[in-house]
Amino acid sequence: MKIRDVELETVCGIKSRFPDNRFPEIAFAGKSNVGKSSLINSLTNRKSLARVSGNPGKTQTVNFYKIDNSFYFVDLPGYGFTNAAPEAKKEWGKMVERYLSGTRQLRAVFLLVDIRHIPSENDKAMYDWIRSAGFTPFIIAAKLDKIKRSERSEKIKTIREKLGCEENTVLVPFSSQTGEGRDLLLRQIGALLFPH
Repeated sequence: MKIRDVELETVCGIKSRFPDNRFPEIAFAGKSNVGKSSLINSLTNRKSLARVSGNPGKTQTVNFYKIDNSFYFVDLPGYGFTNAAPEAKKEWGKMVERYLSGTRQLRAVFLLVDIRHIPSENDKAMYDWIRSAGFTPFIIAAKLDKIKRSERSEKIKTIREKLGCEENTVLVPFSSQTGEGRDLLLRQIGALLFPH
């Protein structure tokens, strides 16, 4: 699948009503600073479509990117951002929950985890939510370029174990720096949205 046209169509804050989109949506969830915005930039082949920051908690809104006038990427605010005020964290959490449980067009939630670290309680909770909501979980093990090639299989095994992944759960190691995993992810998304 090749992405040709993309635009940031809707930005929703804590009090916003979410759009009633006609097209299917693919959401990206994960903790703050795990690389959701970098992933969206990489998949769409744009350098600065989604704002990327070294500071966690940059995405505080639910952002809808319209792709090729046929589907959406939805960038969710990161969870587990320690420097945010507890009240703000609660509001973000409620907003994400409101989106996830309220949208009718959601086709899949891709969960990003940092391949360098053991998945957190929040990661596990999100994985469990994805499954309990009836979706097939897709795991993206981001920041692949930050580890040695020899560490990969052990790190992936740990992620699978800690999240409690079923054997057939798709886990794609990914690097926004090198682009490794990008084509595989685009194929997964294409197969999901446009099954033959």
